[in-house]
Amino acid sequence: MTELKVPGDKSISHRALLLAALADGESRIRGILTGEDPRATASILRELGVRVPPLVADAELRITGVGVRGLRAPGRMLDCANSGTTARLMLGVLAGQALEATLTGDESLRRRPMRRVTDPLSRMGARFEPLAAPGRLPLRITGGALRTLDHRLPVASAQVKSALLLAGVTGGVSVRLIEPGFSRDHTERMLAAAGCVLTATPEGGANRVRLTAAPAALDALDIVVPGDFSSAAFPLALALLGGAGEGVVLRGIGLNPTRTGLLPVLERMNARIEVETGSAPEGGEPAGDLIVQPSDLTGTEVQPEEIPGLIDEVPILAVLAARARGTTRITGAEELRVKESDRLGALAANLTNLGVEVEELPDGLVIEGTNRSLAGPVEARGDHRIAMAFGVLGALAGNAITVDAPAAVDVSYPGFWEMLERASTPAGRPSVPDSSEKDVEPARPVRERKRGPVIVIDGPAGSGKSTTAREVARRLGFRHLDSGALYRALTCALLESGQPPDSWPALTESDLNAHPVRMVAAGTAFRMMLGTRTLSAELRSPEVDAHVSAVARLPAVRGWLLDRQRQAGRKGSLVGDGRDLGTVVFPDAEAKIFLVADVAERARRRLLEKGREPDSGGAVTAEAARLRARDRIDATRGTAPLRKAADAFEVDGTRLSFEEQVDTILGVVRARIGDRGRQGSDLRANAPTTRE
Repeated sequence: MTELKVPGDKSISHRALLLAALADGESRIRGILTGEDPRATASILRELGVRVPPLVADAELRITGVGVRGLRAPGRMLDCANSGTTARLMLGVLAGQALEATLTGDESLRRRPMRRVTDPLSRMGARFEPLAAPGRLPLRITGGALRTLDHRLPVASAQVKSALLLAGVTGGVSVRLIEPGFSRDHTERMLAAAGCVLTATPEGGANRVRLTAAPAALDALDIVVPGDFSSAAFPLALALLGGAGEGVVLRGIGLNPTRTGLLPVLERMNARIEVETGSAPEGGEPAGDLIVQPSDLTGTEVQPEEIPGLIDEVPILAVLAARARGTTRITGAEELRVKESDRLGALAANLTNLGVEVEELPDGLVIEGTNRSLAGPVEARGDHRIAMAFGVLGALAGNAITVDAPAAVDVSYPGFWEMLERASTPAGRPSVPDSSEKDVEPARPVRERKRGPVIVIDGPAGSGKSTTAREVARRLGFRHLDSGALYRALTCALLESGQPPDSWPALTESDLNAHPVRMVAAGTAFRMMLGTRTLSAELRSPEVDAHVSAVARLPAVRGWLLDRQRQAGRKGSLVGDGRDLGTVVFPDAEAKIFLVADVAERARRRLLEKGREPDSGGAVTAEAARLRARDRIDATRGTAPLRKAADAFEVDGTRLSFEEQVDTILGVVRARIGDRGRQGSDLRANAPTTRE
């Protein structure tokens, strides 16, 4: 049997970071998940004045807390990226802080509802101002003195429950909640360990949770984060379906009973799983090993009351149902309509496309199992759990499945494809890329294949190139190359070197190469590194803001930047944005976009990006004047001036919503890739042949 360890529990990792930040004294956290979602939480805490070191796999994390109400007002919008947990829990934390902050996220997160959190927090006394659609991010929150809350949750939700409990802690007030079922209870366990007086009592099928006293100071944490059960569900499924030989042993998995609702369902399906519980809980959470063997699965019925305990496992359960004998019916899962994607819709559409009989219900799925070979493309819709579930299905012998967004898995399971490669039997083993954290220079693939498409988006400052390119990359499952972040990373390095800025123009390209600035592939982006340190908040510091334009004009910088951009492009499946990507850096790019907008609209967007009101005190007029000056400089540069490539498609976003702008560009990209002769029928030319 193959022995595996999965990444640290995502839910516990978020909460450990937040409680360590609010505690008094130094907390020690081991086994934390280093995926993109916890990184979003860590980055926001840094913006709020907490010294959070980089999240490094298998390293002890030490955080000195600032106290229950010690967070400082941020200098810019707080970006939750794609993490709903970050957004909702942070709203609760900020509700009791005497400060104002604005939370935003990527396009996917901005579509997800927040009212189930903001409505009860408003009753407690926090104030919210939507900056776009009502009940959606971006949201401006003004925290402060709070009132006691007595609230009944419409559905069992660990995120909503946790946000309200955290608001009680930071506001120093009692909170009484009733949820119609039992959602995961990590927050309750960790708050009790930190010194809060908290009870949870079953009551006629419901769960009554009471925070009766929050101490003035939280105790520091000393915690080992167990392996994430939701992540373990993927190699577990691979083994049940016979894709891992004799089976797998999953070590150190979190076995919190509010998280393991999948196990009794699998037991009904005739799964051969042995659970060995550890002798003592780790950091307040029970953990142990799972021993999984190939099984002849049968269909079952999953009732609504079971869904809260397996909400994140429904995608992999649907894949197991597709290979089980008979019919599986899942109901009560309407919550999945508003996750990272509409997971029910994504599962139904993709399974149907592969040849599985599926009926999509308003709150679930009816799946008819089959042992036929399955083949076709899968659209993960940027959702990590959809990508991993169909990755498992594609790893089985006889199936030929391509998943369009392999990098999405880094949200919760960095190294997922490598694990699947290692655990799967040779008969079903597909070729995969190395999606683990490493320099942009690619490792040798398992099988040689042509690089995927390069898409470039050029345009003037303030046209929305970076945010648009990031979302286009996410939708396609490509990586996003942010050229501006490279300039900023080099600026950080020069500032930290101690060399006075007036000496920088004399630097040669060799001098610049001596600074340890590098890019690391990470999910749908490239992380900027300075030596072994990840650069995040530093890239947007006032000092970097003041010097980055001067660095961009240095004579030696152009060659330094060009090498790194082209190095990223060699891997393909890339969406880049800049000034001259289509004319100089990637003249042979498969699709080129030139994004423009009226200067007043660009000024308005730039002000919103900076967290400023665009209609106050002539701000738009002043910002527009700055942008016109910048346009003149960019268009008349001696090296790499701003210029539309002859074969670029111009998109004017002045009157387009962000969603319309992205959809327009995706339409152009698909048409251009078709015109240039894409591989097979799918846009993603570098996807492995069976599972990525």
